[in-house]
Amino acid sequence: MIKVSNLTYVYDKSDHKAVDDVSFEVEKGEVFGFLGPSGAGKSTTQGILTGLLPIQGGEGSVAGHDLRKISSEMFNSIGVSFEQSNVYGKLTALENLEFYRKLFDTDTMDPMELLKLVGLDHVSKKRASTFSKGMKHRLTFARSMLNKPEIWFLDEPTTGLDPAIGNQIKDIIKEKNKEGTTIFLTTHNMFIADELCHRVGFIVDGKLRLIDSPKNLKLKYGEKMIDIEYREDDRSIKETLSIIEDNDRQRLRSIIDKGEILTMHTKEATLEEIFIKVTGRGLV
Repeated sequence: MIKVSNLTYVYDKSDHKAVDDVSFEVEKGEVFGFLGPSGAGKSTTQGILTGLLPIQGGEGSVAGHDLRKISSEMFNSIGVSFEQSNVYGKLTALENLEFYRKLFDTDTMDPMELLKLVGLDHVSKKRASTFSKGMKHRLTFARSMLNKPEIWFLDEPTTGLDPAIGNQIKDIIKEKNKEGTTIFLTTHNMFIADELCHRVGFIVDGKLRLIDSPKNLKLKYGEKMIDIEYREDDRSIKETLSIIEDNDRQRLRSIIDKGEILTMHTKEATLEEIFIKVTGRGLV
């Protein structure tokens, strides 16, 4: 569904390559996470894939459409939810969606159903200028689903949302993927990537460092640990021990033999810890 080869992009008056020789493919029905800190090249890559930025170097296609020859047919096939909401403040929530649906030459969803899906049906007749940042973000998210996209580009879809609404958005993403929608997710939030993505790509300073599934990355780079809490001399003690290192394994056996175990569970490395290990960079 998405294929790019040797993608390169440099902004005007800059010697730095925002995207530097990036190549990858996204299969139909896949949730692909594009992960990296601010300024890594995530949004620039998404801009090229959605036709907002021209290809300067390399080549690519989205839903079978050549990115060097952008056509209206491609825009009928994709949906884009931007991190920065760009709704029309003087229009109501419903008017925003009604206006936007007229731009497509394809079947569209009912705007009221979409507003209900994201919890905005009760403010459908209120101007978007009166909305909070989170409400505007949900309206932008709803708008991106109007044309029933084959490929759905999501840029930080849960940013600025409270946990309950964030979980609601994640459930919608999961459901759309079950229905067959291919999803390209750009984020620096490793927790949402771990939960939603079949594969992830790590990008830093415009370069794509690796691509793999979260599970494989944890098996390859994550050290297996155990959190154990036990009672000793009327005290409750907690330790985190490696089940790979010999000294820690001996320590664990000693605790099991001598102490009263209160709790014990395995602990795996997070994607964020693996990202730092692989790239040498944090996510800020």
